[in-house]
Amino acid sequence: MRSATVPVVGAVIALVVIVVVALAVGRTTIRVVQQGQKGVVKRLGRFHMTRNPGLVFMLPILDSMIRVDMREVPRRGDKQDVITKDNVAVGVSATIFHQVIDVNKALFEVQDYQVAIDQISRTALRAVFGTMSLDEALSERQRINADLAAHIADATEKWGVRVNRIEVLDIIPPTNILRAMEEQKEADQHKRSVILQSEGDKQAAINQAEGEAQANITRATAQRQATVLAAEGRKQAQILEAEGNQEAQKLDALGEASAIAAVFDAIHQGRATPEVLAFWQLKNLAKLADSANSKLVVPTDFAGLMGAAKALLVATESDPSPGNGKAPPPVAVVPIPASPPSRGGRRARSS
Repeated sequence: MRSATVPVVGAVIALVVIVVVALAVGRTTIRVVQQGQKGVVKRLGRFHMTRNPGLVFMLPILDSMIRVDMREVPRRGDKQDVITKDNVAVGVSATIFHQVIDVNKALFEVQDYQVAIDQISRTALRAVFGTMSLDEALSERQRINADLAAHIADATEKWGVRVNRIEVLDIIPPTNILRAMEEQKEADQHKRSVILQSEGDKQAAINQAEGEAQANITRATAQRQATVLAAEGRKQAQILEAEGNQEAQKLDALGEASAIAAVFDAIHQGRATPEVLAFWQLKNLAKLADSANSKLVVPTDFAGLMGAAKALLVATESDPSPGNGKAPPPVAVVPIPASPPSRGGRRARSS
């Protein structure tokens, strides 16, 4: 029994050894490359080939493989103390987005490309911030990112690594600088508020002055229009009055013409004697004498009028009025010495 169990135990041990060796050989012979990675196969320590994602078969003991991630990798750097152009120490942290584009160079041109990128980013931060003042560093993030990417790209290109972009996360000035910046910001805000208030007062005064000027212009325009309208009204009234006077004069002239024509027709139709005409002349002459004028113009035939008056007196004495059968009282005629007539008639002064 004892001699029969010894070969069975040896067979089991041999089988276990064979399985372990097979597993060890399979592990070193068969590898799997994941999606987004590439496998770099080295044979006896030298670069042999690059394998894409999938199942990879290698020679046991002779071959070895390193997997390299080909995806874009964000790498956040540690906080770095840098000095700006105006000698202000600030703390800066940034995130670098890099991607391996050549696995051969990434593995064999530099010992550890991730450590190399971290170190080159530190020197790039110091170099870029050393050319800028604190105000520029706080206000020009895009410029900083572009300068950092350009500074790092030249060094990482020969490593088979591409830096897609760099984002500066934090820029932290010292506490005293922050306090001074807050005071400056508060002063700027106060200054801006005072300026805005003064500009508002100025604009209000300008608007008020412009409004008053416009009102004065409007009042002056209204007064001028009123004056023009009043003058035009007076002008129109004077024109209407003149036209009315002219029309009245025309009507008076027509009336006088009609009266003269009627008198003339009455005289001719009634066949008035010279004595009647002389009577009317004397009557009108008496009206002229009753006027308030200081000077009286006497017709040139005044002597004839006196003769007609004498003839009228004789006629009245010889022909008594048939009213009451009595003769009218005698009329005294005062003779006026004759003087030679002048051109256009004689002038007599009233007493």
